[in-house]
Amino acid sequence: MLSTAPPPLETRVPETALDGTAVESLYRELETEGIVVLPDLISAEQLAGMQRAFAARLSTLRWNNFEGYQQTEVHRHMVEDVLLLDQGFVDVALHPLVKAILERYLGRSYELNEAKGWLSIPTTQDFHGWHGDAWYEQIPGSNEIPKEVKLAFYLTDVRSGAFNYIKRSHRKQHPRPVRNDEIPQGEIVKLAGKAGTAFLFDTSGIHRQGVPMLEPRQAVFYNYHDPFVPLQQEDLDYYRYHPLLLNAAFLGNLSSDDMRILGFGNKTNFIPAFQRANGPSTLYKGFGALFGVHTRLENMRVRVSARLRRMLGKDSR
Repeated sequence: MLSTAPPPLETRVPETALDGTAVESLYRELETEGIVVLPDLISAEQLAGMQRAFAARLSTLRWNNFEGYQQTEVHRHMVEDVLLLDQGFVDVALHPLVKAILERYLGRSYELNEAKGWLSIPTTQDFHGWHGDAWYEQIPGSNEIPKEVKLAFYLTDVRSGAFNYIKRSHRKQHPRPVRNDEIPQGEIVKLAGKAGTAFLFDTSGIHRQGVPMLEPRQAVFYNYHDPFVPLQQEDLDYYRYHPLLLNAAFLGNLSSDDMRILGFGNKTNFIPAFQRANGPSTLYKGFGALFGVHTRLENMRVRVSARLRRMLGKDSR
């Protein structure tokens, strides 16, 4: 008889099993420095599963009924909605240590609002320069800076093109692009590391992807903030913070807190029947038309082959 009970999630441990002193220390470092490196979150086996699933999406450009990566810029391939790919991506997002630190830093109202990754292609160009992450509606004259934290997770060893962060630059100004001549004096963290390296950072702090990028880098970023904070218009136009897309196979053993973090039942940022204002490009439409011709020709080929088989069958009798 087959069991219908979902298997337990491997990385889940009771919240009470966490070392409170370690949580407090990591939280204090995030609060003070704006960034903190975490201890290993998952097993080597789980990491290998995540790497295989991510690599599979990088094998081809997303097209029609082929799942794959999206490309909207020259130097990066983007994989949206990584929570669909492998159990490990969900386990990292809801790891008890991550949740404990985030609750201390963001309070109880935060949710996971985005989970996606990139393959960064080798280049010497500083294509993703210094900046803080703009996401909320900035009210003129207001000094309030809503808190947002990202969890970064390396899927490959990173020896060049590491994540750079200026310590203690967080919560000083509204996030925006920052010119090199504006960079404040401070310690720059260059986070090289092995696959499986994870760190939390306040996205209002000044950061960038380092250059040069001498080898491909695969990394995933999880975005946590209060979903009730009004979003900037650009993110509304692109429906960036749409409700998370989830794989039911990975959602066994969720606690009520996990469901809140994943946004179960929260329609705040749901846009019914959403369509982007800027439609597909001419190139996209051209490829679509050619594919339509290919589909019709394939349909004709199948019909002709079926008719020939019927005719040959009659002749053989």
